[in-house]
Amino acid sequence: MPAGTPTDGFARVTLPAALTEFTGGRSAVDVPGAPAPVGDILAELGAAHPGVRDRLLTERGDLRPHVNVFVEGENIRFLRDLDTPVTDGAEVVVLPAVSGG
Repeated sequence: MPAGTPTDGFARVTLPAALTEFTGGRSAVDVPGAPAPVGDILAELGAAHPGVRDRLLTERGDLRPHVNVFVEGENIRFLRDLDTPVTDGAEVVVLPAVSGG
C-alpha cells in the first residue's frame, strides 16, 4: 500500500536497538497499512521514520542479507519473502543476523 493511504489496520513492528535512533527511541512502532504484504509495511515504516528503510532494504527494494524479518514468529525468507501477508494487528519483528565464532 502506498505511503499515506488511509487504512484502519496496523502492524506492530519491533526493531533492534540500533534502529531506535530513527523512531525516537521506541523499539516497537505501530505501522498503519495492514492487511498488506510485509514489503508494504516496511515501506510505510521507512516513510514514517527516515533512515530505517535504507538499513532494511537494498536500493532495489530487496531485504538486505543481514536482516531477518519475522511475521507472527515465522521467518519471511521461508514464506513469501516481502510478499508475505501481514494481517491487522500482526507482530512483525526485525532482527539483524548474528554471526561469529
